[in-house]
Amino acid sequence: MSNVFSPGELIGLLRAERMGRALEEAICYRAVLLGITRASMNTQIFISEASFQETARVLAKAALLGRIDWLKGLKENVVLGGMIPVGSGFKTPSSEPNNIPNNIAFELKKKNLLEGEMKDILCIYIYIYIYRERERERNGFGRKWQKV
Repeated sequence: MSNVFSPGELIGLLRAERMGRALEEAICYRAVLLGITRASMNTQIFISEASFQETARVLAKAALLGRIDWLKGLKENVVLGGMIPVGSGFKTPSSEPNNIPNNIAFELKKKNLLEGEMKDILCIYIYIYIYRERERERNGFGRKWQKV
């Protein structure tokens, strides 16, 4: 099982050390300093690669290989217009009356918040926020866009 990597393959230092521990063998490697173009094209994250150069080739290759980008980094989320992974995502409660239906409390218990998974907390918070926005729109307090 020592032929996990091919000779000359560029991998990250942490990945090489992790594989060395898993194989319980010494892996021979040397550090290589890459230029900005080559460094951005040599990542596991294909959205990051596609945003830099050769977008069509990178996306086609990723689609053919069935690669998945879990959007954990800052760059991928900025490129796709998602929420960037900084902070806790918590907003202070607004001064609006709390018109949340009772079944949300049941869903909070169902999500097992005590497990400490921030994703569950954020999903519930987003659900509550969407519900409040819909209620505001129904009551005529929705977002009003005006020309400046």
